[in-house]
Amino acid sequence: MTVFALSWLAGGAQAGVVISGTRVIYQASEREVTVKLGNEGDAPALVQVWLDTGNPNALPDESKVPFTLSPPLFRLDPKKGQSLRLIYTQEPLPQDKESLFWLNVLEVPPRADAATGSNDPNSLQLAFRSRIKLFFRPAGLPGNADDAAAQVRWKFLRKENGGYALEASNPTPYHVTFSRIVVADGATNWTSDKGGMVDPGASADFDIGNLAPHATVPAQVDYTFINDYGAGVNGKRLRDGTSK
Repeated sequence: MTVFALSWLAGGAQAGVVISGTRVIYQASEREVTVKLGNEGDAPALVQVWLDTGNPNALPDESKVPFTLSPPLFRLDPKKGQSLRLIYTQEPLPQDKESLFWLNVLEVPPRADAATGSNDPNSLQLAFRSRIKLFFRPAGLPGNADDAAAQVRWKFLRKENGGYALEASNPTPYHVTFSRIVVADGATNWTSDKGGMVDPGASADFDIGNLAPHATVPAQVDYTFINDYGAGVNGKRLRDGTSK
C-alpha cells in the first residue's frame, strides 16, 4: 500500500508545483486577482487549493472566507502553468485596516508505480503543501504599505519570567513583516534573522534573551521588511524617532 506523507518543504525535499510570488495583495477595487502556479517537475501532479483565516490545520471544507477560489482541484502537467481566479464575495471586512488570509497549495504526486514503473507496494510518497499570505487591502487607507515599517515604534520590555523583549508597535493600517531585525544598544547588539509580522494597530514582542538594555528605547534598530512584491527592503529607526 502506498503511504502519503505531508511535507512543509523542509529539509532536502522539493516541490514541483510553485507559486509565482510569496504573497498576494487583493486591492478592494479589483474585481478579481489572478495567482499563477507552475509545475517545474518532471511528473504530473494533482493540485488542491484553498484559503484559511490563520489556522494551518484547517481543512479545505472547513474554510470560512469571503472569497471564491477556482479551480479548487486540478491536474497540472509538467512544465505547464495554471492560473487561479480569486474573487472577493463582498461579505463585510474591516475598512480601516488590512485583513489577513492564507492561500494553501497542496501538491499530490502520481503513484510511484505510475511515475517510475516501481511495483513496491510499501512505497512512501510526499505530498507538498505551500502556504502564503493573502492581504485584503481596503480602498482609501491612509499612507501606503511601503512606508509602514518606518512608522513602527520600538522599545524594550522586562518579561515577567526574567530577561527582556523588544516590542514593535505598528500604528498603521498595514501588516508589516520583518525578515531581519538588528538592535544596537550601547556597545551591545542583538540580531534576529527569524523576524516576524506585526498586525495593523497592534504590537509584537521579539525575545532578546538576557540582553540588558541601557534605556527604554533602543539607540538604533536596523531591519529588513518584505514589500508587496516579496522583496526585502532595508530600513533604520533611530532613538529620536527618525527613520532612514
